[in-house]
Amino acid sequence: MKKILRFIAIFCLIALLALELILRINFGFCQSVLMLENPDYEYIAQPSQIRQRFGNRIVYNNYSMRSDLLNPSSLKILGFGDSVINGGSLTDQDSLATKILSDSLSKLINKPVQFLNISAGSWGPDNCFSYLKTHGNFGAKCIFLIVSSHDAYDNMNFEKIVGINKNFPNRQYSLAVCELFDRYILEKIRSKKNNTYINELGINKKKSHSTFNEGFISFLNYSTLENLSLIVLLHAEKNEVVSNKYNSQGQEIIKFCNENNITLLKDLDYSMNIDLYRDNIHLNDKGQKKLFGIIMPYLRANKDLLLKN
Repeated sequence: MKKILRFIAIFCLIALLALELILRINFGFCQSVLMLENPDYEYIAQPSQIRQRFGNRIVYNNYSMRSDLLNPSSLKILGFGDSVINGGSLTDQDSLATKILSDSLSKLINKPVQFLNISAGSWGPDNCFSYLKTHGNFGAKCIFLIVSSHDAYDNMNFEKIVGINKNFPNRQYSLAVCELFDRYILEKIRSKKNNTYINELGINKKKSHSTFNEGFISFLNYSTLENLSLIVLLHAEKNEVVSNKYNSQGQEIIKFCNENNITLLKDLDYSMNIDLYRDNIHLNDKGQKKLFGIIMPYLRANKDLLLKN
């Protein structure tokens, strides 16, 4: 009996060790993107991170942008948004629309261009503008604000989530097995029990405020004051693609842009389809290429935005 128990114990230990190695090596467990609480824009990725997770390379520079280090000689475009342009751990760095844009624009004008990815899961326009106000525009030539209909009323509330919400960790798990059970298996059970939806990229948008997000007017005023072109791209959720129209909150964003003469790109005007999505809102790799395919022609037709003094 003792031999059998010893054999079972050794087998379980070997199986646990094998699972630990598989989770770490094959799936990048204990390689989460770590987050940082911020008094100005709620939270952001900790600076200077390079992760390999779920087979994808994830890079954050020293300004917590999901971009390479800033090149002093590059022409810069500021790209603001939430998890849609951020891509999360399910999108490789080289598959991001912002990375493809950087490379393609550099070839187009034969100068280094960086389309900077300044984003975090569930950020709204007010989070984005607060980052801009805190860090400045890095000498950028223009600003792209990528939003969805839900951003119309998604105002900052500074709820404590970093280190509390499993999608916003501030430290790594010691063991991959612990991360698997605590962050994914147990959290899924908890979410079903509490009838809540937990998303890998942390997006949890709803109309929780009665005021139109002040980030929109802040970006407008700032771009006017600094003589920077502001382009808003309205990204449709999958259910809006199916109905081929933006919902009431999306219509409010469209109305705001039209009334204030803000250049507006609507991805529903560019043959969006549900094959570009991996869930109701986030884009897969094909979707990131589609986002590139919407922005690139606009910038190609307006190269003077990049070359102006």
